[in-house]
Amino acid sequence: MLKSKLLMAFALTLVLLPVIAGCATPTPQIVEVTKEVIVTEEVEVVVTKEVEVLITPTPEPEKYAKYVFLFIGDGMAVAQRNAAELYLAATAHAEGRPEDVDLLMNTFPAQGMNTTYDLTSVIPDSASTATAIASGYKTASGVIGMDSAGNVSYENIAEVAKANGWKVGIVSSVSIDHATPAAFYAHQPSRNNYREIGEALANSEFDYFAGGPLKRPATSNDKQTELPDLYDMARENGFTVAVGKAEFDALKPGGGKVFVIPDYKISGEALYYDMDNVPENNLSIVDLTRKGIELLDNPDGFFLMVEAGKIDWACHANDAAAAIHDTIAFDRAIAEAYEFYQAHPDETVIIVTGDHETGGMSIGFAGTQYSAFFDKVQHQDISYDEFNAQVAAWREAGDTKFEDTWPVIQEHFGLLFLTAEEIADLEAKAEAGDKEAEAQLGMALSELELDLLEQGFTRSMGGEEERATDEQQYLLYGGYEPYVIKLTHILNQKAGIAWTSYSHTGIPVQTSAIGVGAELFNGYYDQVDIHTKMMSIAGFSDAVAMASK
Repeated sequence: MLKSKLLMAFALTLVLLPVIAGCATPTPQIVEVTKEVIVTEEVEVVVTKEVEVLITPTPEPEKYAKYVFLFIGDGMAVAQRNAAELYLAATAHAEGRPEDVDLLMNTFPAQGMNTTYDLTSVIPDSASTATAIASGYKTASGVIGMDSAGNVSYENIAEVAKANGWKVGIVSSVSIDHATPAAFYAHQPSRNNYREIGEALANSEFDYFAGGPLKRPATSNDKQTELPDLYDMARENGFTVAVGKAEFDALKPGGGKVFVIPDYKISGEALYYDMDNVPENNLSIVDLTRKGIELLDNPDGFFLMVEAGKIDWACHANDAAAAIHDTIAFDRAIAEAYEFYQAHPDETVIIVTGDHETGGMSIGFAGTQYSAFFDKVQHQDISYDEFNAQVAAWREAGDTKFEDTWPVIQEHFGLLFLTAEEIADLEAKAEAGDKEAEAQLGMALSELELDLLEQGFTRSMGGEEERATDEQQYLLYGGYEPYVIKLTHILNQKAGIAWTSYSHTGIPVQTSAIGVGAELFNGYYDQVDIHTKMMSIAGFSDAVAMASK
């Protein structure tokens, strides 16, 4: 029998004071942990005792919301919102001032900021950020609704809402199996598991899905194996699959589960950019939101998530005009929810946020110094994505010269290819007070800009090997069509808009709210707290559960 000798003993008390986000007077949860370390001649034994001290639950809101709207502008932070407002003000009238126009989302009484980092990086992706908002847990980039190892699935607010008898709708302007919408109905270790995500949708009991078409509707993820059609699977599971505007317009309440997709297929399996869309013929994010409210409305409650996914895509491509127009369209979709809120102010909450920032968009460019000219953005009437097709046609022709493209560039971007004599003549008129001449000078290309454009054109006309991406080419063009990137960069810079990245950034995003419990969204917090606040407002969580998040 070993003879033990007590050499050392100590006690450690740890007091945990977690902040319960959104509470006016947070009640700390105190956990006392006592550790007694006993060291013997042969072995060290650590005995840990934990004593949880009961606390008074954090007060719940006096009223719960039974209609919860969550709007996510993918890639949308403060600069994207501000750019849209400045554009609207600048194009409203000649002397437009920034204070003349507000986006609806920016008028909401609750305004906060939140961080967006994930377990992989300060600069996250849409899968991890959407998971954080939907479930309240941080995870690794690329993971949908699960822990970073892909072993544990996290229940999200849409699933909780459905379990509580609410109707649920998921809307996106990009493919409905993309990372952000997927985080509200699927659980996958990789956002690229489009087939499995699509199967989760087809087997879902949610009431309304609407957005771009599925990426792998009838094949495996590697496209090598044909599989049963997911649209047929959805129909077999009780969905009405409405394809195109005519079938969409015919949808009425009471018809059961609905899955809406457009009757066309474009780049990325998405809806058109708002600036490219023909509303009379094609679905828009505003249409999908309005119909969602119509179909989901019921006395028991609903949860509707709407994502403006192409704000992100436009910012990846550094196309300010496309991003601005999609942000304005997003605000119009929010207006549809606001109209519902006005009819149900004591039962509704609307939350607007971004999942992360994209592009490092800035209001200000070194070349324009202390000035900005947002009216110049209006000269672009086509997105980078649509104009890519024109560049591809020139490349396919094989004999297109740089000068041959100038009339088309002037038509769609407003950039002017002027001779030195023409510029001198305009300068003289502008000095004499001619406003039209001054405006034309502002759109005239400098020798430096012409040189950059010609370099981009040459790269775009080259074969794939010639255009192969290296570090220098990536910094110049980001893997996008070189001619188009230079066009949008030059127009943006003339307007006083600049970019730092073709990827996401770690800039915090703005969150806005109106309605029941909206005040919880004031302040500075992390995006996981958006989930906690929504759950509290909907009455889906108690104080202890909130504190443990």
